[in-house]
Amino acid sequence: MRILKHLFDNNRAWSRRIRERDPEFFETLSRQQAPDYLWIGCSDSRVPANEIVDLLPGELFVHRNVANVVVPTDMNCMSVLQYAVEVLKVKHIMVVGHYGCGGVRSALQHRQLGLIDNWLRHIKDVYRLHERELREIEDFDELTDRMCELNVIHQAQQVCHSTIVQNAWARGQPLTVHGWIYSLQNGHLYDLDVCFSCPEDVEPIYRTTSGPTP
Repeated sequence: MRILKHLFDNNRAWSRRIRERDPEFFETLSRQQAPDYLWIGCSDSRVPANEIVDLLPGELFVHRNVANVVVPTDMNCMSVLQYAVEVLKVKHIMVVGHYGCGGVRSALQHRQLGLIDNWLRHIKDVYRLHERELREIEDFDELTDRMCELNVIHQAQQVCHSTIVQNAWARGQPLTVHGWIYSLQNGHLYDLDVCFSCPEDVEPIYRTTSGPTP
């Protein structure tokens, strides 16, 4: 008997529903991938990217990791970013966190969890940058949620600091980076009023050259 048979049954039912709505959907999808959006989000199983924005397969390119962190030395994230921008030519990059994030919550606590501690250090760096504001928040849940917001803003900035995004802007490629946050309590997305679409939106110290060398 096949292990996890119920998941295969779910898959067949899902495929059947899609084909009933559009008989040529999978044939068309198999020939090309042309999403307009890159979603950089958290690995949390309660935050399914496609479902949250009600997009079908093929319409959203996705990268997920613990606490939606963007690190310039993370070749996984950077490779996804480069492919999305330079090959797929996405027009929008959304960095999406969520309130109550376990990764953010763990980063705020003084206890060891193992290998993940090295990853969560990037979130601790965000805390250090905003320590004056955050130390005024006494309620831990409120502190966590504010850190979730600040983490999204910081990671969206990290995306813009990359040569991948800045070279795209230098080429005149339309590309906008957004910072959003998701609520597990009501299923709503919230815009954190973070939107970068040109080099002038980036702090001068992080701007690179005007473009790649010919």
